[in-house]
Amino acid sequence: MHSQQVQDLAAYNQWMNTKIYDACESLTDEQRKQDMGGFFKSIHGALNHLLLGDKIWLGRFTGEPFAVAGLDQELFKDFNELKQVRQKTDQQIINWVAALTEAELLSKLQYQSIVDPATRSYEMWLAITHFFNHQTHHRGQITTLLSQLGVDYGVTDLIWLPQVIERNAQKADR
Repeated sequence: MHSQQVQDLAAYNQWMNTKIYDACESLTDEQRKQDMGGFFKSIHGALNHLLLGDKIWLGRFTGEPFAVAGLDQELFKDFNELKQVRQKTDQQIINWVAALTEAELLSKLQYQSIVDPATRSYEMWLAITHFFNHQTHHRGQITTLLSQLGVDYGVTDLIWLPQVIERNAQKADR
């Protein structure tokens, strides 16, 4: 993994979160909070978990821990507040990865697990890969719930990320 990959994954994360939140705005608060049998019961529950997980991992990466009561903690009941903090967090992720060096990607990350009190140690590139994979996994659950409600969220493929399309078009023009 190199820095361009991490930057593309951060951009993809921001792009998809924007698309998901835009799609969710077409729903009522009741629909977003309806228990639909998802892993975190509702769309709102999954959105909260995604933000919570991102804040936990970003805190580990930056050395500024984010304290939580549990992995199912609801950060915000209000959708608009959740969306605002999501946007701010996505920008923090973009800024953080923009400053990552190749050497940092090859370094080790040590952290205390929330699931159990054990100290864990992984190569940074692997922890970052997990971070972005976790987001994609839970957004997939959200898109399933949105589909069940008849909401179109558009294309979700990484290769359709606008920055990737633009970069490939520029390469083709050379």
